[in-house]
Amino acid sequence: MSAMPGPDGEFDKVLVVDFGAQYAQLIARRVREANVYSEIISPRSTAAEIAAKAPAGIIFSGGPDSVHADGAIAIDPAVYDLDIPILGICYGAQLIAQQNGGTVGRTDRGEYGRTVLTVGGDGGTLLSGTPTQQNVWMSHFDAITVPPDGVTPTASTPDAPIAAFESVERKLYGVQFHPEVMHTEHGQQVIERFLREGCGTPGDWTMASIIDTSVEQIRQQVGDKPVICALSGGVDSAVAAALVHKAIGDQLTCVHVDTGLMRLNEADQVIETFEKNFGVRLIFVDASERFFSALAGVTEPEAKRKAIGELFIRVFEDAKAEASSGSDGRRAEFLVQGTLYPDVIESGSEHASTIKSHHNVGGLPEDMEFELVEPLRSLFKDEVRQVGSELGLPDDIVQRQPFPGPGLGVRIIGEVTPDKVETLQHADFIVREELAKAGLEREIWQSFAVLPDIRSVGVMGDERTYGYPVIIRAVTSEDAMTADWARIPYDVLEAMSSRIINEVPGVNRVAYDITSKPPGTIEWE
Repeated sequence: MSAMPGPDGEFDKVLVVDFGAQYAQLIARRVREANVYSEIISPRSTAAEIAAKAPAGIIFSGGPDSVHADGAIAIDPAVYDLDIPILGICYGAQLIAQQNGGTVGRTDRGEYGRTVLTVGGDGGTLLSGTPTQQNVWMSHFDAITVPPDGVTPTASTPDAPIAAFESVERKLYGVQFHPEVMHTEHGQQVIERFLREGCGTPGDWTMASIIDTSVEQIRQQVGDKPVICALSGGVDSAVAAALVHKAIGDQLTCVHVDTGLMRLNEADQVIETFEKNFGVRLIFVDASERFFSALAGVTEPEAKRKAIGELFIRVFEDAKAEASSGSDGRRAEFLVQGTLYPDVIESGSEHASTIKSHHNVGGLPEDMEFELVEPLRSLFKDEVRQVGSELGLPDDIVQRQPFPGPGLGVRIIGEVTPDKVETLQHADFIVREELAKAGLEREIWQSFAVLPDIRSVGVMGDERTYGYPVIIRAVTSEDAMTADWARIPYDVLEAMSSRIINEVPGVNRVAYDITSKPPGTIEWE
């Protein structure tokens, strides 16, 4: 089993070494916003492995540790001999200093939050043209007190005597502050100057170039063989289908599986939408009874995801015959999935712990018969939307709210049953309908209802009730890697609550989830 490579093609690539920072993914995004392809890698990568990726530059992220701590994570020192420009951020800057003859002092005071940075001289490559004093975002305790040989300090703060440094000759750059966060006033300029001046990247990685590169990679991977696409109706699978269809045309057959875990009337809407907007053959499979059977008695979230992921593959394997192509009746050997970069990161890897297995990554069976085609595997959600628009997909597809592959199976806490699904479908429909009435759909990244595995006491019509509570979840986000709970007006929440209790049998209480990500995830399971 193999997967599509990332859409880097022949374009410049910058590697982000993740030292455990909460902002590593944000750094990667900021690089991409400068039209340079970025990829997150493990600090355990050797210099040889890094060199094999032929990056134009490397960025060391921050991290929670001190460089003085026992077992502090480091990088292969041979990376400094690769003649590749390196930018260190926070912990990354301290690591560069420590590994290259400088000194990281144990100070008595740290700096956290907004801090005034004073730029010295002309500011060097990174800070040239920025104000002498500017606000930056700090999060450190130790500080660099002596720079490495041949490295020039370019800025300071009250508690960081060397808050920025660089050596054009040695291709070493470092900032103690976090340029990737919006609180740093000229942060994006710092990153872009490293990319343009330090690395010499032209910034030609665009949505159009992504499409061209992906189309060529898809053609090389599948040749003239038939392909099927798992079309859920969500943004990711729709864009993946459109991209693959652009590459191979009639070789593609889309398969929409009704798992029984879809939103209210979802299957009918998907069929209508895609038959209208796609010139693609579409097969509909009602597998709801198979999914309910597979989930019977299953309550643990990871077990649910893996059960759903495996059954998805089995259903698609069964659809091979119907998706045959050509006079020789060849069966599909390739399966298209709308896997995104956050799916890969959250499902765990060598350098990232598992937050939750996504059904299309960590939930796949090892003995599957397909080779995967994943043209979006290296993209964030907002980038996928841009690709979809570039491909000409309508807004009612491209701007749809994300919906998890396992569907309502991960929004029902505990065992999944048809009755619970029906209850949640109606509650979820009310949430989305009321947000649409209030004109808030485009302001909210994701909104839905959750059905927990508990009952609560209530009173309705002067009688005691013992029904389910429903939890409303709504968040704002850019890419789902981080999210904040949405500040929905009270009157809209009141309308949702009143309608759910009055219109959905068995529900007698409504709550609103005000947890951000982190510490929570967007979905409950």
